[in-house]
Amino acid sequence: MKKFVPLIFVFFIILMVLPRSAKLSYDYRKGAPWKYETLIAPIDFPILKTEDQLVEERRQATEVIVPYYKYLDDVVDRNIRAAESLEMDTCPLLRSVLASALKNIYEKGVVGDDGISSPSDIIYVQKGKRAVARPSSEILRLSDARAVFAETVISECPEVNADSVLRAVSARELVVPNLSYDKQLSEQLNTTAAEAISTTSGYVSAGQYIVKNGEIVTAEIDQMIVSYVKEYNSSVGASSSAFLYWLGNAIIALLLVVFLFFAIRLVNPTVFNDNGKYLYLTLVFTIFTVLSIVFPRLHPDYLFMVPFVLCALLLEAFFDDRLVVMTYGISLLPLLFYAEAGRGVFTIFLAGGVISMITFKHFNKGWRQFLNAFITFAVLFTVFLGLRLTDIMGGNMLKTAWMLLFSAFLCVAGYPLSYLFEKIFNLVSVYRLNELCDTSSSLLRELEQKAPGTFQHSLQVMNMADAVAGAIGANVQLVRAGALYHDIGKMLNPMCFVENESMLSADGNLRYHEDLSPQQSAQDIIKHIIDGAELAQKHRLPSVIRAFILSHHGTTVVEYFYDRFLKAGGDPSEIGEFTYPGIKPVTREQTILMLCDSIEAASRSLKDYSPESFDAFVERIVEGKMEQGQFSEAEISVKDLGIVKSTLKNYLAQMYHGRVAYPKRKNKLIGLLK
Repeated sequence: MKKFVPLIFVFFIILMVLPRSAKLSYDYRKGAPWKYETLIAPIDFPILKTEDQLVEERRQATEVIVPYYKYLDDVVDRNIRAAESLEMDTCPLLRSVLASALKNIYEKGVVGDDGISSPSDIIYVQKGKRAVARPSSEILRLSDARAVFAETVISECPEVNADSVLRAVSARELVVPNLSYDKQLSEQLNTTAAEAISTTSGYVSAGQYIVKNGEIVTAEIDQMIVSYVKEYNSSVGASSSAFLYWLGNAIIALLLVVFLFFAIRLVNPTVFNDNGKYLYLTLVFTIFTVLSIVFPRLHPDYLFMVPFVLCALLLEAFFDDRLVVMTYGISLLPLLFYAEAGRGVFTIFLAGGVISMITFKHFNKGWRQFLNAFITFAVLFTVFLGLRLTDIMGGNMLKTAWMLLFSAFLCVAGYPLSYLFEKIFNLVSVYRLNELCDTSSSLLRELEQKAPGTFQHSLQVMNMADAVAGAIGANVQLVRAGALYHDIGKMLNPMCFVENESMLSADGNLRYHEDLSPQQSAQDIIKHIIDGAELAQKHRLPSVIRAFILSHHGTTVVEYFYDRFLKAGGDPSEIGEFTYPGIKPVTREQTILMLCDSIEAASRSLKDYSPESFDAFVERIVEGKMEQGQFSEAEISVKDLGIVKSTLKNYLAQMYHGRVAYPKRKNKLIGLLK
């Protein structure tokens, strides 16, 4: 049941991020024929302008600022009153002419000789609480206004030397600018006008056809389709039955989770038994599946910047390539449904992820990671280019190239997360296994110094297990690491084990067990399992290595001392004192190590090195383990077990092959002396 709990959480997370309403979409591109049936508008909808059109109209709107002027009533009133109070006793009629001409000039509007502040055809003039648009051509410059003022007065009073009178009373000075430019308000109104530009350019009525089957999708048709889809998704889709979409989303989420479950079940079911690896796999899958669902809706223009390839790299460090490819592909499936041109986007990132997994095995250290990023980018862009040139996808090539490059290098930046996850979930990456297999590590050096015979035995087991694991496609690096550490518990009591006695004792006599009872000897030997597990914990070895320590003897019996116990009249019911307190092997790697450990140790007693002897020897060891039920929980097939036995027989034949006897020669000098 515990294997389903993480999947249930994944199901609910995916369900929560799936769209809540219908989303209409069509997979097409401009310039290509419309492959769907004739599309007739079922609703009325406006035709939206493209973003480029809106940008251009806003640019044009802001290029010429319509100036805003305020009418200065106080200036006008003051100067008209001044004109009406001029002293003109010789010609009282001239005073009224001056005042009337001045009013007319101010009604037109006067600005400084610099003129209108913007080359606009109109200006806004605020007089009182109202603002009206005025043709800029009607507005007078100061010098022009004074000239018009003088001409008007002179033409109205031909019988008087009006020009002399005007100069005498400085009447022209009464004409001053009565329109004041308001820069702040002008800019504010201009911004408002730009924002007020209509976002639509037409209207489509219900029943009107949008595009016919086989018709070439032009820019105009494309904009109608885009407008229809947006209107449908915002109104019709949003108003549809919520229950039906929840039900549909539940089915989609369930399918994704079921695909993941069967991917694990078919490729590597042992993942279910390792809580750390299982939780890590489901976490990475959930993160990138959510990105595949959410990002196409939130930021569809920047979808190519998402580092989907990072999902494959984060999984590749800890899992079999087949499981990684399947999990990665399932996490990308939502792109097919929720991304524009989903088939193309899915293909691009699937290809990039698979190739990046392969190349990252060779370029995963230091600056080489950046080389792998360039390779990933090259693959992503090449696939995009192929789809672009064959009209399967659209988009700006330069913009897409920059986004894909960013995505590839974001994978390099994000990969160190694998080291963090390795600690959090207690995982063992390929690179961590390489470090563990380094025999110069402090723990292995300590084993070599304290228990040299055990260290040599571990090296032999490692080489044997390496050959067997490679033959059946098991994890070679993992089984090598397990072999090196499986007997580290012996370093706490090295003299208890026969392989160390002759190396460590002064006279080479095997004395450790001489004065011990069979029970005491068995308990001292058995203790290396518990000691090994404690040492592994103390030195923070991964749990998968501790599993090798606990499983390499399984629940077998210390046969030699148990036989002595029985021959001395011991009670068979006390077999528990002679039984290893370990666990039965589960994985193929643990099974391989158990067999190689037993065969390497027992092979030292072989006297006959013939192929028949090796064949009988290996069969006897394997049959013995099976009779003791040690493989009852092992996930190894009969076919693989047959390959294991065949490989072990060949390995023993190569290790104990016969050698040519070299003839003895007498020293020539001795011969001459005789």
